[in-house]
Amino acid sequence: MNNIDTRYQALLQDILDNGVEKKDRTGTGTISVFGRQIRHKMSEGFPLLTTKKMHWKSIVTELLWFLRGDTNIKFLLDYDCHIWDGDAYKNYVTNILHNHRGVQPNSKEAFIAKIKHEDGYANVWGDLGPIYGKQWRSWKGDTWVEGNTDGTEGFYLQSETIDQITNLINDLKTNPDSRRLMVNAWNVSDLDSMTLPPCHYGFQCYVREGKYLSLMWNQRSVDTFLGLPFNIASYGLLLEIIAKEVDMIPDELIGNLGDVHLYSNHIEQAKEQIWRTAYELPKVKITERNWYMHEAVKKHLGEKTLDEKLKSYRPDCFELIGYESHPKIKAPLSN
Repeated sequence: MNNIDTRYQALLQDILDNGVEKKDRTGTGTISVFGRQIRHKMSEGFPLLTTKKMHWKSIVTELLWFLRGDTNIKFLLDYDCHIWDGDAYKNYVTNILHNHRGVQPNSKEAFIAKIKHEDGYANVWGDLGPIYGKQWRSWKGDTWVEGNTDGTEGFYLQSETIDQITNLINDLKTNPDSRRLMVNAWNVSDLDSMTLPPCHYGFQCYVREGKYLSLMWNQRSVDTFLGLPFNIASYGLLLEIIAKEVDMIPDELIGNLGDVHLYSNHIEQAKEQIWRTAYELPKVKITERNWYMHEAVKKHLGEKTLDEKLKSYRPDCFELIGYESHPKIKAPLSN
């Protein structure tokens, strides 16, 4: 059964029928509605839209990039994922023009090639600041600690780094009924240092009957034609990964959506997709990279830590089974 395509198509129609014109930072222009929700039962299949062909490898690669705590596009480019190329290049050009006056920026194509093939160049220009992965895996904050550093009574601020993903996994295993099973990417003190503030800024998990795991994400800004299909599949895959790690069953995926918009140059594409008939949803199989090792070798090496496991995943660990779709629909990306 495929209800996610139908619900997505209904959302497109909702924007076309009820959207109001709004300006945006890219200068493209949008029609927009506010405050919508999309839901999917994972038992019905993996939520990868079938009414247009989706680039599965890019969806997987970007999510693994987040989970690694990485913020440099070099990892993405190594797997031919170009989702963040425009933001990285825009950041580079702005920096060159503001801080290196008289220096002519490379073309976007030359910039991406240098990031991909020159480690030193990637280290300087490939990082996007403390975006998703940084906040998920190494949120920096201050905690009040009792006892001053000079030994006197009182409190002082101590800096700490918080791995929200590790904490979430631990809490799901030890306290699954908690109402604090949350991960947040909206770190106010870091927003000005980010190339792009988080669009999907947090998610929460919920366990039913001790074994059924649901995930709800919150998104302030929704590029409904290009971005939302990726977001749905990405958080669906995140739910699958977390459920596998804590030995639970993926249950419901929910997206709470804020400014839900169609760019003005996506209108005709949305109309085309609305009239397409959906196919059955695929399934996903997750295989760890050391699956082929002899049990004795695994025992000798010991269990991987969560961090080692997350960093060992590669796109080919996630097999899409039975995916059938309509052809892709091309649309320009606004940065």
